Amino acid sequence: MKRRQFLELGLGLGAGAAASLAGIQAGFGQQPGDGQKVIYRITYRGRTAVEEGFDDYLAANGANVRFIERDANRDTAKLPEFVREIKEMKPDLVYTWGTPVTLGIAGRYDAPDKADYVTKIPIVFALVSAPVQAGIVKSTAHPGRNVTGAVHVVPTETQIRAMESYLPFKKMGVLYTLSEQNSVSIVEELRALQGKLGFQLIERTFRMVDGKPSAEGIPELLAEIKQEGAEWLYLLPDTFLGTQYKTVVPAALSLKLPTFGAAELAVREGGALVALVARYYSVGQLAASKALKILEQGIPPEDIPIETLKRFSLIINMKVAKELDLYPPIEMLNYAEVLTG
Repeated sequence: MKRRQFLELGLGLGAGAAASLAGIQAGFGQQPGDGQKVIYRITYRGRTAVEEGFDDYLAANGANVRFIERDANRDTAKLPEFVREIKEMKPDLVYTWGTPVTLGIAGRYDAPDKADYVTKIPIVFALVSAPVQAGIVKSTAHPGRNVTGAVHVVPTETQIRAMESYLPFKKMGVLYTLSEQNSVSIVEELRALQGKLGFQLIERTFRMVDGKPSAEGIPELLAEIKQEGAEWLYLLPDTFLGTQYKTVVPAALSLKLPTFGAAELAVREGGALVALVARYYSVGQLAASKALKILEQGIPPEDIPIETLKRFSLIINMKVAKELDLYPPIEMLNYAEVLTG
């Protein structure tokens, strides 16, 4: 099947959503009754492998869809305007990337006032690591609202055990964003695991400037973590942290502090030593399968379970291993993907 083309609409809303919608219809030449569905897609920092997987899955299954593309460009202040546009355009489905975007569009399930959110149009998310802890849904098995999606993170305890298998440790550092509920929830989980798994957690949070997380002082924060005896820096699935890999990871490397990533981007582009991940492309495919259940089978999102992948990938960055003189156990190379470039 010939793959459908994207409509790149940018961020400008021009004279209003109604005029924008007319432009979309003209641009694609939709005729009444052709059955084409409209997906309003909101990314956080541009297109990723998640969207590649999502789009390829739809194309492979012959889905007749068009996209309205919006990118928050790492600025959640843009989300209320997207909500207003969605309510005027009334697309068939909304796609959201990451926890901050999903919360900004769907709101918490228990929000007392839902007027500022999309509560009637189906929403499918990708790259949300802890939807229950973040308050997006009450249950992953039974979302109970207009939201479903694909979780991308390997269970935290499984990651810690993989970290221990590579290099046993007693102290682990973590740097996270205090304003991201998803990250706060994961740190709470790490605190609870300390006794069970026998490690001490050393915590630092990104500094806040005008109510937003800032890259200011990252090297100093990491130096404090190292000074307190951390043997690993755990790169948890924090949205802001994901935009700072190019600062965080080299600073940790200069301190001889190995990094373990919870997201594929951390090792492939960020330069982490090792990561145990659900591949972004596969997460996109899983999210797309849920979108098709809504668009083609008419199943309400509240009845579609939120899931994660059943298989994960261990990825080792041998270039970083060489720099740290910290090579993996030989048996680990039997099942890990090794990056050499």
